[in-house]
Amino acid sequence: MTAQLDAPAPLGDPHPERAARPTVRWPVFITSFAGVVLITLWAIVAPTNAESVIGDLVGRVGTAFGWFYVALATVIVGFVIFLGASRYGSIRLGPDHSRPEFSTFAWASMLFAAGIGTDVMFYSVIEPVSQYTAPPVGEPGTVDAARDATVWTLFHYGVTGWAMYALMGLALAYFSYRKNLPLAVRSALYPVFGKRIDGPLGHAVDTAAVLGTIFGVATSLGIGVVFLNVGLNVIFGVPVGTGAQAALAVLAVTVAAISATTGVDKGIRFLSQLNVILALALAGWVLVTGRTSFLLNAVVMNVGDFIRSFPAKSMETFAFTDTQEWMQLWTLFFWAWWVAWASFVGLFLARISRGRTIRQFVLGTMVIPFSYIVMWISIFGNAAIDKVRNDDDGSFAEAAVDFTGVGFYDLLRDYPFADAVIFLAFMVGLLFYITSADSAALVMGNLCSELHDVQQDCASWLRITWASATGLLTVAMLAVGGILALQYATIIMGLPFAFVLVLVMWGLFRAIRNEGRKADTGVRGMSPLLSARTGAGHDTRKAWKSRLARTINFVDEEAATAYLGSTVEPALREVAEELTSMGVRASVVHGDVAGAPYAELTTDGDEGQFVYRVQVRLSPVPTYGGRMIGDRDQYARLEVHLLDGGQDYDVMGYTSDQVIHDCLDQYERHLEFLRTQ
Repeated sequence: MTAQLDAPAPLGDPHPERAARPTVRWPVFITSFAGVVLITLWAIVAPTNAESVIGDLVGRVGTAFGWFYVALATVIVGFVIFLGASRYGSIRLGPDHSRPEFSTFAWASMLFAAGIGTDVMFYSVIEPVSQYTAPPVGEPGTVDAARDATVWTLFHYGVTGWAMYALMGLALAYFSYRKNLPLAVRSALYPVFGKRIDGPLGHAVDTAAVLGTIFGVATSLGIGVVFLNVGLNVIFGVPVGTGAQAALAVLAVTVAAISATTGVDKGIRFLSQLNVILALALAGWVLVTGRTSFLLNAVVMNVGDFIRSFPAKSMETFAFTDTQEWMQLWTLFFWAWWVAWASFVGLFLARISRGRTIRQFVLGTMVIPFSYIVMWISIFGNAAIDKVRNDDDGSFAEAAVDFTGVGFYDLLRDYPFADAVIFLAFMVGLLFYITSADSAALVMGNLCSELHDVQQDCASWLRITWASATGLLTVAMLAVGGILALQYATIIMGLPFAFVLVLVMWGLFRAIRNEGRKADTGVRGMSPLLSARTGAGHDTRKAWKSRLARTINFVDEEAATAYLGSTVEPALREVAEELTSMGVRASVVHGDVAGAPYAELTTDGDEGQFVYRVQVRLSPVPTYGGRMIGDRDQYARLEVHLLDGGQDYDVMGYTSDQVIHDCLDQYERHLEFLRTQ
């Protein structure tokens, strides 16, 4: 990622250009790593006992907390849509003056790619056929079952999961880019717990995030190694078993280690982008060479059925039917899986969305990735159901519901150039598997590190450690009970972080609501005081002439920097000294951000932090009638920035008294906002 030239460093940091190196949050790392090691050893040493205990626990969690998972998922969808549609949707994920780092097309492309993975390939055949042959209610094998089968898959892979990702992405981006807190899950809880997030409470929250993430990732990688092992068997005759699966896990760890130590991340990103094109080509081949008209009709029907049934499915708990096993295998697993992945994907969404408004963010994350899900699942799911309905001996149906993914490869045998298409599908799955493993190791390392800048990443050794731990956990859980054991473990380990998501919602809502109140206070307050604009106590005719002279005096950067040091900074020091004498901790610092000098006054006390920064910024000279005023095409402004970002006005030419009064105007508004709280 590259920073915008006009993006200031976090306000309050006197030397943002000298960001410290990331450090390990040892309590988080030790606790979470020890937990993963113990569970892994337990699964290796006593697999039968582990399988029994996990099965018993998931039954208890499903009975006691199944309603909670369903209710939480629904509330999160409503909350995220509310933020995007409300007046808070215009708030930027960053200072008010910030603008998106990536173009809309590039951002949309990255969101689209985020919806793709090996697990989508895996479930695009398994779940639709499973729901068709064994629906939760109703008769299997009917037209109604066929219509509902793909819709259930879209529901489990749809906007509900992306609402959870959007919630975490919003929270991480908002508190990091706008409130200048660390890029960590605990930061979202600052409005609820205050500075206590820096202690054991914050460590517990981040630990829950790491444990949830590693089990969510292990599930995805477990699906990947089984799916790829079957692909190797279909193409090359490699036996399906623990040996081949362990080798694939070692491959993932090796790639993550190479990426961490040699800086080949850009190459892996290129492979990921290439893989998106290959995946689209694979889906297009099935669409064009298969029953095209039927598949297109089915896609349209699926979308309509999904929209119609979404509210009912969102709150469905099957209270009057005995579907606990179905709920654990499908809805509860998927909701817990999305909860576990929320920190992972949320971090990615936050890092690509600086400068976007909340409305843009919500709309993009809820619609763009889901468009890929609809395309892929509708094409492969309906093609699989159609094959089952025309399969005389039922062999394909039996293969399709086998939790190894063999049905996906069997489906491709019906299409032209089947061997080449199957090999392409295997390569797509392999590349998704490798890139996911590499990214997962990086994210888990970041989750247990203290990052001093949003563009920093954890130490290489930490990345390799988590890659290794994830590989061992994946193989151990597969040995216990295959993919089913990973699903059940995810339901259990995702529960603690599900409660964290409740606190994240509350913290984000409190912070955004306070910002709305602050905006209301600013509207009700006095417009920029005349003392700062006209110089109260002076001859009014001289004042307006001085103001006009300032307006058309387009100075260069050197003159603006000199004025910043000779007039603005001394004025701010006067204010700081007076505040200090009155018992308010205040200080003034000066620095340079990407070549743009600034002077900044900061208070930090019981009244809350206040920041008034004046920063040099180049801007195009206005033109009138096609002619520029002055003899240059750019001029330098001394723009005022507060904690919420740039205020879009220039104090170049203000007298010392006027700068002081302008600073006090903003400080009074700050105190008035605090008073209303």
